[in-house]
Amino acid sequence: MRQVLLDTGPLVASLDYNDAYHAWVKPLWTQVQPPFLTCESVISETCFLLNRVPGAKRAVFELLRRQIVTISFQLSDHIVPVAALLKKYSDVPIAVADACLVRMAERFDQSAVLTLDTDFRIYRKHGRGVIPLIIPDAL
Repeated sequence: MRQVLLDTGPLVASLDYNDAYHAWVKPLWTQVQPPFLTCESVISETCFLLNRVPGAKRAVFELLRRQIVTISFQLSDHIVPVAALLKKYSDVPIAVADACLVRMAERFDQSAVLTLDTDFRIYRKHGRGVIPLIIPDAL
């Protein structure tokens, strides 16, 4: 089974019952063998976006504590390639979290990105490689 790289949107949707994609993403948590791999930028974005959802930030840290979600990327080890991605996709524009996930897709070659962000259809790993996605059909 391939590793799943977790983006902000699905993490937010899984914890916010009012999110439009909650019903789509919730079953995936039982279909994917943990851990979901992510980066600190995704965790930061998620906590910011869930600021008004009671208990959601605590739930994010519980997922980390239980190692259902793991931070598998250290930006300081990948500054040059992440900066190159930020420059390459500046017209999209690309967020730091997205650039980190693209870099993670390069490192974890058999992975797929779980996302709600259609920009991942534009991003490429290793210059030209399509990044496998887990994304709603409607997007």
